[in-house]
Amino acid sequence: MKLSTVAIFGIGNPLIDVVINVEDHDLKDLGVKKGIMHLVDENRQKELMNYFNNRLPIFHPGGSAPNTLLACAGLGIQGVISGKIGNDAFGEIYQAQVEKYGINSRLVISDGPTGSSIILVTPDGERTMNTHLGMCQDFSIADIDESLLAKADIFYFTGYMWDTESQKSAITHALSIAKDNRIKVIFDVADPFAVHRYRDAFLTLIEEEVDVVFANQAELSILFDTENIEKATKSLGRIANMAAVKLGKKGCYVIEKGDLYKISSRPIIAKDSTGAGDMFAAGFMAALSKGYRGKTAGEIGGYLAEEIIQIPGAQFEKSVIKQINKELPWPIESPN
Repeated sequence: MKLSTVAIFGIGNPLIDVVINVEDHDLKDLGVKKGIMHLVDENRQKELMNYFNNRLPIFHPGGSAPNTLLACAGLGIQGVISGKIGNDAFGEIYQAQVEKYGINSRLVISDGPTGSSIILVTPDGERTMNTHLGMCQDFSIADIDESLLAKADIFYFTGYMWDTESQKSAITHALSIAKDNRIKVIFDVADPFAVHRYRDAFLTLIEEEVDVVFANQAELSILFDTENIEKATKSLGRIANMAAVKLGKKGCYVIEKGDLYKISSRPIIAKDSTGAGDMFAAGFMAALSKGYRGKTAGEIGGYLAEEIIQIPGAQFEKSVIKQINKELPWPIESPN
């Protein structure tokens, strides 16, 4: 598909999510730390699937950035997803989902397995991911549609793209294209696992390359080496032009040009936290794309996150996200 302009160009890991409802003791038996993303090999995934062979998994095309871009499409925001999938059944499922949501695909097909993530969901709604990247890890500079990226308003990526040198080089190259074309850069640090490994690199990215950053409380604590979330948020505000700090049930903080806003959450019952951060990012970027300021973007992002955690899985059905788009509490006043 030929495009003259695009609102959001995202690079991410297209993964098939395998969602399984589990108990806390299952995680303990498997030696899995709760609430983070573990990079595993195919043998470990087989071990996990054998352990849960009496449970019925649910399959969803996912991956953090792709989830966000699919939701943006449902919100009426023109988006492009770039990544690498395998020439297999999971890859075919993935392409069909992208086409269904009307997102513009720049997915590259290569020989090898499509990436997958076994997501273990405990009764409190927390999700623990066990991810085999498959072909995702081979995404490279050559896989980027440079001319299309140069036409984007926003370039979006997550910290998961720092997991291999090939992916890292691709993101670094994309950042140079964004800088040359004055494209807004939005970065989600993604996961405590990623922050532990790449803390210094992420801090440099936030200070030197990024216009908007997303982080949750656990990630921010690692970034600034403090459990005091207010202190960590202030530290983030000193190096970020705009940021959203996700606080779970307590809502979020939004930082914009030195101003700090606290946004409260609605009282809801969480069933599955899978995709909460991805939907927050989608709502936030949709608001920015419509011309709203950071505070409104935080409100819309929070609303979308609260909606997704009330249902299983990391994505809304196409009809559902379109209905939510009609119901979103946009301010009466015009965007800035």
